[in-house]
Formats: sequence, C-alpha cells, structure tokens
Amino acid sequence: MMVLFRHEWKQNLRTLLIWSLAVGAMGMLCICLYASMTEDMAELSESFSNMGAFSDAFGMSTLGIGTIAGYFATEVGVVHSLGSSMFAAIMASVILSKEEEGHTGEFLYALPVSRGKVITTKICSMVLSLVVFTTITCIFYLVGFQVIDAWPDRKLFAIFMLSQLLMNLEVMCICTALSACVKRNMIGAGLGIALLFYVYDLMGRVIPDAKDYLFIGPFSFANATDIFAKQEISPAAYVCGGCLMVLALLVTYITYTKKDLAS
Repeated sequence: MMVLFRHEWKQNLRTLLIWSLAVGAMGMLCICLYASMTEDMAELSESFSNMGAFSDAFGMSTLGIGTIAGYFATEVGVVHSLGSSMFAAIMASVILSKEEEGHTGEFLYALPVSRGKVITTKICSMVLSLVVFTTITCIFYLVGFQVIDAWPDRKLFAIFMLSQLLMNLEVMCICTALSACVKRNMIGAGLGIALLFYVYDLMGRVIPDAKDYLFIGPFSFANATDIFAKQEISPAAYVCGGCLMVLALLVTYITYTKKDLAS
C-alpha cells in the first residue's frame, strides 16, 4: 500500500507544484496590488457595487473592495476558487482511467492488491495533494498580507481556506467517479465539471428564482464574499455536499471493482 501511495504521490508532485505555485503567486500579486490602489479604492468600491447583476455575481454588492477583506474575497477568492477546483478536477479525472489508457493496469492489477485498496491509495494521495496545495497557496497569501501590512479577519480567512479544501474534495470525488466509469483520460470533462459548478454558482446569485437551489453546487458553501461578509451558509449546502461525496465514492468503488478493464 505504501509503495503504491508513494508512486502515486510522485506522479502527482509535478502537477501539484505547478498549480499551487501558479495559483499562489497570482493570488499574492493581486494582494500586493492592493497597496497601490488604496487611494482609488473608495471610488472603485462604490462604482462596482452599483453594476447590477455583475455586482451580485461576484459579491461586490454585499462586500465592497475598499477593504482588504472585500478586495481579497472578490479578487483573490475567484482566482483561488477556479484554480483549486480545476487542479482537483484535472488530478481526479485521470486517476483511474490512466491505468487503462496507458495499459499499466495489466501490471498493477497482477500484484496481490485488490482494486479497492488501489482506489483507496489513489484517493489518499489526492487528498494529501489538495492539503499541500491549500497550505502552499495559504503561505503565499499570508506573505502578501505581510508585504502590504494589511490583514483580513484571520478567523474568516481560515474558514475560507478550509471551505475551499472541502469544496475541492467534493470536486475530486465527483471527477474520480467519472474516471472510474471511462476507459480513457477525461481531463476536458473534468475541467468542464469544475467550470460548470462555478458558472452555476454565478448564475444562481444573479437569477432570483435560482438562489434557493445554490446549495446543490460545491461553490455555495465556499464562496469568499459570503464568508467574509459573515453571511449564514445554508446547512443544506454541507449536507448536499457530503451526500454527493459519499454517492460519488460509492459509484467509484462499485463501478471500478466490477468493470472489465481494457487490456
């Protein structure tokens, strides 16, 4: 088990470093830009808050960008949400199917290890990758705050990062189920799932009749503006997210352990 875990971890390491450094660096640069824009922030905040559907979609109507918390939530929050969910989708959408497409499964499943243990090992390696990704990007953001000497509420920042991790775990589980059901890499489909969830959350904040159904998507409980504006997160969002994760894992284990693997 540990040999498989280390092998999977090494395979994901390059992708992990590229995505975490890229997302973290972009977020830090955005934070550093805040210092050069402080004089114009009040005017910009008022302008952005009165842009109708655009303001509602990105939370600028509830949280102005004139403060570091509002700026981080509306600017860096979007970068992190999209970047982290896309990383989780890319990693998970090929985690099982690559064994069939690359014909490495012929060797892997000849070993005295059950398919269930292989799935568990791969999932554990992805969870560790997401934790490391969150940690690295968090360090970048903290460095940015230190550079400009401006800090948002530390508790809310921690809640945001943890919520993003939970969101990415849900995206990971869903894309892992996709990988278990196909015989070739579906990176495009995985990215499409992540972007679809993001667009669904945006549209749900613009269309009044859709707001009651926001809890279905994983972005609903990890939205930066909701967290930093101290808005109450619907418990249904967490319940739905947990149920989707369990369902996706069940689909993964049942489908992959019973399917005929391509030779």
